[in-house]
Amino acid sequence: MVETYLGSCHCGAVRFEVDMDLDHVRVCDCSLCRKRGALNHRVEGSQLRLLTPIDELTLYQWHTRTARDYFCPTCGILPFRRPRTAPDLWTVNVRCLEGVDLGAIPQRHLPGSRLD
Repeated sequence: MVETYLGSCHCGAVRFEVDMDLDHVRVCDCSLCRKRGALNHRVEGSQLRLLTPIDELTLYQWHTRTARDYFCPTCGILPFRRPRTAPDLWTVNVRCLEGVDLGAIPQRHLPGSRLD
């Protein structure tokens, strides 16, 4: 069932809304996701609404420079990104959403380390 979630970074400077059916989270084992501990869920561009202008976030790119990781320049939290394997989609860090019971969501483990 599609619901609207509010999300933010730790300090609240980056805020967003997302419409999604949160039926799973993706746990990637690539070097970046593993270190950041993100629980990811992909959505179409029309499902994510930035409440903070994207030019107020810091962009990080590495390796092939295809993925676009956006994070708060104040607290360093990464609430969403454009993934390398699907750059037309958004990947939302579910840990940044309000009111989500993370333990109740099934996890799908992905071998992102094979892309490094």
